[in-house]
Amino acid sequence: MEPTATSVKVLVIGGGPAGSLAAALLARAGVDVLLLEKEVFPRYHIGEALASSCRAVLELAGAAQKVDDFGFMNKHGGLFRWGAEKDWSADWTKLFGPEVRSWSVDRSEFDHLLLNNASEQGARVVQNAAVKRIVFEDDRPVAAEWVSGDDPDRLHTTRFEHVVDASGRAGVLTAQHFRNRTRHEVFRNVAIWGYWDGEELLPDTPQGGSNIISSPDGWYWVIPLRGGRRSVGFVMHESAFRERRRAHDSLEDLLTALVDESDTVRSLLAGDTRISPAKVEQDYSYVSDTFCGPGYFVAGDAACFLDPLLSSGVHLASYSALLAAASIVAVLDGEVTESEAGTFYESLYRHSYTRMLAMVARMYDQYQGQAGYFWLAQKLTGTPAEQAITPNAAFVEIVGGISDLYDAKHGRGQAPAADAANGEDNLSLVEIRPRDLYDEDSRLRLVTSPRLGLRREQPAAGVVRPPRPAESADLTTSR
Repeated sequence: MEPTATSVKVLVIGGGPAGSLAAALLARAGVDVLLLEKEVFPRYHIGEALASSCRAVLELAGAAQKVDDFGFMNKHGGLFRWGAEKDWSADWTKLFGPEVRSWSVDRSEFDHLLLNNASEQGARVVQNAAVKRIVFEDDRPVAAEWVSGDDPDRLHTTRFEHVVDASGRAGVLTAQHFRNRTRHEVFRNVAIWGYWDGEELLPDTPQGGSNIISSPDGWYWVIPLRGGRRSVGFVMHESAFRERRRAHDSLEDLLTALVDESDTVRSLLAGDTRISPAKVEQDYSYVSDTFCGPGYFVAGDAACFLDPLLSSGVHLASYSALLAAASIVAVLDGEVTESEAGTFYESLYRHSYTRMLAMVARMYDQYQGQAGYFWLAQKLTGTPAEQAITPNAAFVEIVGGISDLYDAKHGRGQAPAADAANGEDNLSLVEIRPRDLYDEDSRLRLVTSPRLGLRREQPAAGVVRPPRPAESADLTTSR
């Protein structure tokens, strides 16, 4: 191979939402950044329902208006038909104001738009570029060796000061180099889905919102998309999937049978036509032992993925992109040490993931009932019950990713999830270790103005007031 050597301040691996947003945020802060994406966009991806927190990050990355202009379905929340109780709604806009909203998107188009936005913001973007190896010196990554599909005989070596691994499930650092991922034994689930024409959703669904519908063996999603289409899927344990698969000649037959088993879903799709083949994903629930280290940050699906329930994937991707970019800028500006930035990133990102894990784990116990889910959400956000706007407000904040934005913006990082997860809730699958908790003595918080970064500021003593989600979702007001 003919070698080519270059250098860059920050290398981003992967052009999905985490990589594209991290690159855009860094470029907008004036950082020299190169993004390498192994595929050529657009490419198909599942994960169409976006939390309201995504809008705040896209605003900072210069992409929100572009997404609005593209014409994706505006999303204001979701409706749950869960267990034996009546429906309940998570309506962000109704509860917290008109700016707290998001989209339901076709990911091939959405991801392509974000990748192009990264380029437009000043990042150098190379598609069809596969990273083969990360070179380490004294336990610190310093270079990437990669090849382009356009010239596979030439090995490129790019040196960098910092790298953001946003390579998704491939996990260039976590899965391939460190091999430090752990699969969740509890969430050994399989998702099967397809697309139908038609627009019908359950009554009282928030505008553009998803329907989440439980069944004895799992749960369904129905997500409205532009053009009068819906994404419809079912999630079940892998053992149930194997048993059900043997009884059907094809995935399409299995998906049809699953739809027919639910009175609710069958009614919503009555008379409509499936317009795509059936698709399947499995082995998608895992977490890495560490999310960062000297010279590197692991973002999005490269670090962890939980479960489709509550649509946390793109939220975790965009949130981690924001934290990583802010941490790198703060280090480059000399505002914090690498160790401090790493502690901030690890704590806030792992806290977000752990809180969502606790919430999803509880919801899979369908017999707890909504009162139990809402109570747990209050514990996970640290919101005293008497200060809750409504009984479901904390739940809506978590589902919308709003509590995570509040924590980053206000320096509230000590996880209230510790008591909820390991105390009276007895969620033994959630282990919050001391290194997972944010050290408030650092006094660091996320700031976005006049420049993205981290700033030291002593958090208020005593009980922190409940988040005001409209304020928390508007990160542009940070000073």
